[in-house]
Amino acid sequence: MKTSKRIVLRFPQRLVDRPIVYHLIRGYDLAFNILKASITPDKEGLMVLEITGEREAYDKGIAYLNEAGVKIDALNREVTRNEHRCTHCGACVTMCPVYAFSIDEESREIKFDAKKCIVCGICIQGCPPRAMELHF
Repeated sequence: MKTSKRIVLRFPQRLVDRPIVYHLIRGYDLAFNILKASITPDKEGLMVLEITGEREAYDKGIAYLNEAGVKIDALNREVTRNEHRCTHCGACVTMCPVYAFSIDEESREIKFDAKKCIVCGICIQGCPPRAMELHF
C-alpha cells in the first residue's frame, strides 16, 4: 500500500555534507518532493519533504533516517485563512514560495490551496489584515 507524508528533517552539523536523502531514493525506492530546504555547510540543515512510497519501504526509510541521526518531525501544523478578515489585497500571492495563493481572474479574489502550503509562515507574518492563521 502506498503512503505519502510530509515531514520535516533536521540535520545535525555532522550530517549536512552526507548524501542522506539520496539513500532514501536508492536504498528504499522512495520518491520525494523537496518543499523547502535550508542547508548550510558546517551548520545544521532543515528540509521539508513530501515522501511517497510503499508503506514498508517508507517505514524502513524513516528508520534509516533515525539511525543516521536525523531528527524527524511530522508536518502536523496547518495554515488556514480567516475568510472574515481577508481583504483579498494580494500581499500573500507575491510572498508564497510554493505558489499556494492565486488570483481568480474573474472575481479578482485570492484563492488559497492548502495542499500546496508547506507551513513556512511567511504569509502569516506578511498578511496586513492578519487573515492567515497557524493551527497545531
